Amino acid sequence: MTDNDLYSLIGSKLRDKIKQKQLEVPMLPEIASKVIRLTQDTETDSSQLAKLIQGDQTLAGHVMRVANSAAFSPNCSMISLQQATTRLGMKVIAEIALGASVNSTLFDTPGFEKHISYELNFSVAAGLWAKEVARACRKNVEAAFLGGLLHDIGKPVAIQAALDIAKNHDLKLEDRHILTIEKKYQRAIGAHVVKEWGMPKPVCMVVTYFDMPHEAHSSQNQTLTVVAGERLASHFLCEEREGNACTTTEELLNTPVFAALNLYQDEILELLEREDQVKASMEALSA
Repeated sequence: MTDNDLYSLIGSKLRDKIKQKQLEVPMLPEIASKVIRLTQDTETDSSQLAKLIQGDQTLAGHVMRVANSAAFSPNCSMISLQQATTRLGMKVIAEIALGASVNSTLFDTPGFEKHISYELNFSVAAGLWAKEVARACRKNVEAAFLGGLLHDIGKPVAIQAALDIAKNHDLKLEDRHILTIEKKYQRAIGAHVVKEWGMPKPVCMVVTYFDMPHEAHSSQNQTLTVVAGERLASHFLCEEREGNACTTTEELLNTPVFAALNLYQDEILELLEREDQVKASMEALSA
């Protein structure tokens, strides 16, 4: 059997799993699911979120380190999660917790750990830039970070699924074929994953329509915002991203998604000036 035959076989079996909804989805840590539910409840207060995060000592320590970083609290030091949640807001603390929970340890992808780690780090950048875009558009920023964080969540799951199918059938695929499968199937898989994880509807719509941002749907503005955030992340991380050419500033200024958001070139240039702040937030979140 040739490499192309193997690629076609695994692709066929993966399509069947997606169609029959038999795809194995990695479990989101329970605490992350609870954080999402709490932040979607309008009656939740900061003490409830702080108490929840305190139940996981590792996560609580990470959240406090990030909350006390120069990126998030440049002029003060906080000594408790309650204080951090009150001062920074529930949404920011939830973003820090979710950013820590969605990491490469969720996925069993032997040989692709570095690739997955990079993709997840890139998605954090996309989420942070999406928040900046939302602010510039004077739109709700709450779904922006989570949409950016999860917009490509289908990628690691696609790789894991392809590796599992190959292993179960005693097949060996070249890395380039695995990455081609990732690119081809990740969007459909990602839409399935966020639904299984119980993500808010706007986030599910962002993941589903990310490759079709100009198609009308109930969360089109959120989708356009996240796509713009991804474009900015790609502009600044282009030298690190695998297989992607760098986008020049001029090309970025003429990207259609910004026009769709009614952002003019001077406003995009102002966004670009936020590079240091976004970089500092990325460094804090990955510490």
